[in-house]
Amino acid sequence: MEDRAIIALFLERSEQAIAELELKYGAAVQKTAANILGSRQDVEECANDTYLGVWNSIPPQNPDSLIAYVCSIARNLALWRYHSNTAQKRNSRYDLVLDEMEECIPAACSVETAYEEKELSAAIVRFLDTLSYEDRFCFVRRCWYGDAVSEIAAATGFSSHRISVRLFRTREKLRQTLKKEGLLT
Repeated sequence: MEDRAIIALFLERSEQAIAELELKYGAAVQKTAANILGSRQDVEECANDTYLGVWNSIPPQNPDSLIAYVCSIARNLALWRYHSNTAQKRNSRYDLVLDEMEECIPAACSVETAYEEKELSAAIVRFLDTLSYEDRFCFVRRCWYGDAVSEIAAATGFSSHRISVRLFRTREKLRQTLKKEGLLT
């Protein structure tokens, strides 16, 4: 079923919308959550929470890209669950991704940083627009979806070492760009 038809079902408040959404994008939702969580039970709960989140947000939302919208909700819910599950311990799988990005992106520390976060977000979007398709694909898959380097290598046909080097260089370029724009000291 086409995305517009699924969204129309949500707008009509038809329960069939959830079934169609799960059929079309269930695997993407599960993979997005699994890259962050690891636990099968947590992934399933996150997927169900994602479908409920979509149900509760359409309407009033009417997303242009249904898969991006759904995966964004799944990612945010998975991150919330991840943080609550690991409040006192470290989970090496996703902490590694967060540690990699820590050098590039400053952590928020006060209410007054809301404006700076918006500027930072816009700067990252501008930075991503300057990257080649391959570099942007690798960077987004690693930093947004939390894919393992080996998974990105398999998807691109490059070696894991080459992907690691590309990601390192991309993070370094991002760090330099943010420094140049005054968003990183």
